[in-house]
Amino acid sequence: MKKLMFMAYAAVMLAAAPSVKAQWVVTDPTNLASGILNSANEIVQTSSTVSNVVKNFKEVEKVYNQGKEYYDKLKAVSNLVKDARKVQQTVLLVGDVSEMYVTNFGKMMNDPNFTPQELAAIGNGYSALLNESTELLKELKQIVTASNLSLNDKERMDVIDRVYKEVKEYHSLVRYYTSKNISVSYLRAKKKNDAKRVLELYGTSNQKYW
Repeated sequence: MKKLMFMAYAAVMLAAAPSVKAQWVVTDPTNLASGILNSANEIVQTSSTVSNVVKNFKEVEKVYNQGKEYYDKLKAVSNLVKDARKVQQTVLLVGDVSEMYVTNFGKMMNDPNFTPQELAAIGNGYSALLNESTELLKELKQIVTASNLSLNDKERMDVIDRVYKEVKEYHSLVRYYTSKNISVSYLRAKKKNDAKRVLELYGTSNQKYW
């Protein structure tokens, strides 16, 4: 019975949603989860269609800010059964990848230690990692909403566990990618006796993303 309740809840949680600007209530995770997926997809699409780096980031930032409310509200949802919480955590990891992208790349845009060409490459790297994460989230959506009987409850749970672990790995990879890029800036700044500027821009190594 618990598994049936979970599958039903997960199906509701990742069901097709209206646009990012739609209205919702805090206790309804349907639009929250789908809003994050839609927002992440739009960020990836925007990153690949706008050629100018500055214009690109402005558009990405706008899309992220439109979807951020979904991310914040979904974090606050607590009335979930144990199994459904893993689905929630997977969705939130993708939202967090989007946040790392926008927050840190926005700082890199104001970092004189990167060339425009390097910034374009870094932005493409973030977009690629986010794209891989969203593809896994799409797979999760297909699994929990599938109406056919080709998978039993255990097989579905195995897929959900696998997707969660893979998304978590991409989340860790984005943190590592961010750390390495900031480290490049820091080393360049040290050569110019300007390391303080980098620390003021990104914060210390004890702070969130590096």
